[in-house]
Amino acid sequence: MGFFKDFKEFLLQKDIVMLATAVVIGAAFNKIVSSVVADVIMPIIGVFTGGIDFSQKFIPLDGNHYESLEAAQEAQAAVITYGNLIQAIIYFIIIGFFIFLVLRAYERMKKKKDVPAAPAPKGPTQEELLTEIRDELKRQNS
Repeated sequence: MGFFKDFKEFLLQKDIVMLATAVVIGAAFNKIVSSVVADVIMPIIGVFTGGIDFSQKFIPLDGNHYESLEAAQEAQAAVITYGNLIQAIIYFIIIGFFIFLVLRAYERMKKKKDVPAAPAPKGPTQEELLTEIRDELKRQNS
């Protein structure tokens, strides 16, 4: 019974639960970023590059010329799909940028939260008050 108890304690640790939550959120975040890249950024890049579809860029290793990647794959030719690498690099840069923005916003919120409140205005110390009272009493008695 000790094995299952240890396993249950392991699964219910705060770190494991937080990691599992992060994985689920990461998967959802990946879909959002993939959509932004595929549906927004790549068409814009396509406009600037004259409509180039990076996913269709390849180099056939057999020396033949193929009209498309699908034609090369149909011919079972070995190809280097460097366009997929370019697209993966663009995805990586964009995901890195989004993560940077999220962490930057988190750090700024954390700094605002951690800023200590302005200290209360300081009044005279006990010694200063006693000195003032003594001096006032001396003044009144003379």
